[in-house]
Amino acid sequence: MTSFDIQAIQTQLQSKKPRAILKAALENFDNIAISFSGAEDVVLIDMALNIRKDIQVFSLDTGRLHPETYRFIEKVRQHYKIDIELLTPERDSLDTFVKEKGLFSFYEDGHQQCCGIRKVEPLRRKLSQLDAWITGQRKDQSLDTRNDIPEVQIDSAFSSTEKQLIKFNPLLNWNSAQVWDHIEAYQVPYNDLHEKGFISIGCEPCTRAVLPNQHERAGRWWWEDATKKECGLHAGNIKK
Repeated sequence: MTSFDIQAIQTQLQSKKPRAILKAALENFDNIAISFSGAEDVVLIDMALNIRKDIQVFSLDTGRLHPETYRFIEKVRQHYKIDIELLTPERDSLDTFVKEKGLFSFYEDGHQQCCGIRKVEPLRRKLSQLDAWITGQRKDQSLDTRNDIPEVQIDSAFSSTEKQLIKFNPLLNWNSAQVWDHIEAYQVPYNDLHEKGFISIGCEPCTRAVLPNQHERAGRWWWEDATKKECGLHAGNIKK
């Protein structure tokens, strides 16, 4: 990548369709990766492979995922014949945390510390090696934390004084129905938990199925306030 004018590219990409945003991301950056965990991310993989075959994909293995999610990761790997790098927590930090607080402390004192060890630290390690990353964030996933994010941004949470990290959000303006229309039309693999009432899927202890007409994020960290429902991967979304 040469120089990157984020203001100009954001103006150019504002309200554009996902494929246009993905194409700009993959054309401007060689050292870029797609963060994969859910339905939105597989849609991005499906689209990206039609733009460039050598895409880099990673997923966070927290050690607390549902069995269905592990099978889903393997299903995606085999379906697209791609490598998926699994990022795992730093062992000593995790061992110390579990020894001191047990396996379910987040029900008492919030999910931030657990997510920090199991998700944020492994992600930080990976992102320090990249120039940019692609996420499946959508505005309507959370009006409290995601309504104001742009199509492309400087990732304030993971940039450093030495290195600026760029984040692309190609599905920003899609809704859930559009995601599932693409999944059905193009036979994209999906997590079996979706057939059991799960919409937004994270770690097993912190995710539950939602009731009809409940918001999709209602099943994530359901014991916490809606304005705090970010695990740290998109910490820049939290309004101070």
